[in-house]
Amino acid sequence: MSVEVERKFLCNADTLKTLEEIGAVCVGQRQFHDEYFDTAEFHLTLRDMWLRKRKGCWELKCPTAKLDGSEEQRDAALCTRYKEITDLPEIHLRVREAVGDEDMETCPSLEDESWLRRWKLACFAEFTTVRRSFTLQEEGVQVDLDQADFGYHVGEIEVLVPEGGDVQRAMEKISRTAQQLGLSGDKRIEGKMTVYLKTNRPEHYARLLKEQIL
Repeated sequence: MSVEVERKFLCNADTLKTLEEIGAVCVGQRQFHDEYFDTAEFHLTLRDMWLRKRKGCWELKCPTAKLDGSEEQRDAALCTRYKEITDLPEIHLRVREAVGDEDMETCPSLEDESWLRRWKLACFAEFTTVRRSFTLQEEGVQVDLDQADFGYHVGEIEVLVPEGGDVQRAMEKISRTAQQLGLSGDKRIEGKMTVYLKTNRPEHYARLLKEQIL
């Protein structure tokens, strides 16, 4: 299991030029379609848990513990930190706990996705993204430029940290990369999901905003 530390930024006409100037290397372009699932009562997303299916594989992003007061600073406020779980039994366990199903004797099968019906999980968002990825000289840093099919463009500076690893160091790497890219401002940039919900699921968006998830 790894922790995904990430800072989003708005792309503009100069982004590619700036990446080239700082020595970034394009490592490819790909397209993927994401489907996100939750209950009608938002059992998952109200816990800041994001269950998605991408290329036939399930992933669950869960929030990490907040940094303590001595470490919470501007860099931390601009970054998101999530555990990225891809092990299906672990996903199954965490979702079951979130929806409050305590009946261990009749757990649904992992293979036929009957657990989606059992826990009344339905797709609430789906969109396709075209992503161009770049690596930098700074070890472990990747920059992704995303174009979603609903018209939103956003960049991400990302560092993956093993669970229990040095998240503070990862944020320092992200901060240095942001400086190289000429990024400024102290406001966290909206991700694709936030923009999608605001446009397509306003009631869901309003609920998450009220609970300070978004």
